Amino acid sequence: MTTAIYSHPDCARHDMGDWHPESPARLQAIADQLIGSHISDLLEHREAPLVALADLERNHSKNAIAIVRDNVPELGDCYPIDGDTSLNHYSWRAAQRAAGAAVAATDAVIDGEIDNAFCSVRPPGHHARPIEPMGFCLFNNVAVAAKHALDARGLARVAVVDFDVHHGNGTEEALLNEPRALMVSFYQHPFYPYTEPEPISANMVNVPVPAHTRGDAVRQIVLEQWLPALHAFKPEMIFISAGFDAHREDDVGGMGLVEADYAWMTQQVMAVARLYAKGRIVSCLEGGYNLSALGRSVVAHVRALADL
Repeated sequence: MTTAIYSHPDCARHDMGDWHPESPARLQAIADQLIGSHISDLLEHREAPLVALADLERNHSKNAIAIVRDNVPELGDCYPIDGDTSLNHYSWRAAQRAAGAAVAATDAVIDGEIDNAFCSVRPPGHHARPIEPMGFCLFNNVAVAAKHALDARGLARVAVVDFDVHHGNGTEEALLNEPRALMVSFYQHPFYPYTEPEPISANMVNVPVPAHTRGDAVRQIVLEQWLPALHAFKPEMIFISAGFDAHREDDVGGMGLVEADYAWMTQQVMAVARLYAKGRIVSCLEGGYNLSALGRSVVAHVRALADL
């Protein structure tokens, strides 16, 4: 089995300030843990290309793109988008690489060059709405890739699995009432982005959970709610919004997952992908802000993807 890691140095140049938890150090922590766990050499490392404008426009309005592209500040300055999201001189290029990684990985998996991929990229994406960036996110990398798979590559059905501690509101908004897409997630509630839970619908199985929820409860949600929906839908490709901020050591969130939970969830998703999707999975980094827990959790996730 060939698992690829997509990344690019540009993704580490996007910097919202020394105080900000969504920091360039996240990618270095992941790289260090992959090397330290002795699995880095077993993976195929690929550079993230720049995303095509047409791919962004499938999911984002022209104004949403312009907010990022047209407000790049001078070197050393920043441009605030909201209270916790800003641009520096390199943010536009980093955002192009992050979305470009997701699209390139999608093509490589569909074309059979690799079995699956993990995109170690930033900025993250699942809060980015079709009409605006928000919540650390500039473009919705997973939604852009999912729509590329549907509209450019002709797949009939794709699923998004989101295990970030926060509700992937941007992804839900992008795919709501799209019969060719299914989204399944859990998320801490009440918590950012403070969207009200909605009834589970035909293509949205997004399950709110209280703070301090641990892995046993999340596994029950996966078994009783995610998997039945995924089996009924029979996706031809699965995208993962891989946030690791539900880890018990991550102070940004308030849940209690550990590395074994991420490995187990990944294995469950892989089993579905093998049944209906020829094993095709593209995973994109979302949250995860305790650097040690993040690196260890990504190793567990990638080990499962690579069947190591």
